[in-house]
Amino acid sequence: MMIAQPEDVTPERFEGAREDVGRKKDLPALPKTRLERFEEGPAAQILYIGPYSDEGPTIARLHAFIREHAYSFEGSRQKHHEIYLSDPRRSAPERWRTIIRQPSTEA
Repeated sequence: MMIAQPEDVTPERFEGAREDVGRKKDLPALPKTRLERFEEGPAAQILYIGPYSDEGPTIARLHAFIREHAYSFEGSRQKHHEIYLSDPRRSAPERWRTIIRQPSTEA
């Protein structure tokens, strides 16, 4: 899961927050979390609204857009990734918002 963080979230603040959460809750995935700057170069992205299981047509539209604009994603070392903007525990699936981003290169 990729969640964008404000610039003022430093590695020190991140570690402090992770320690605070660890003291309050037993979350098995917490030790796997990390703060990382991610740079990928050119990419196309689209906002998808709905359940994760229905993303397929939106991803197909994104890929068509890339091809129509003389870019390619085939052979790219990077697969598409998703940035989740909604908490699935707090909203209905039809309201989930996800940014789908596909790295691309000039064809």
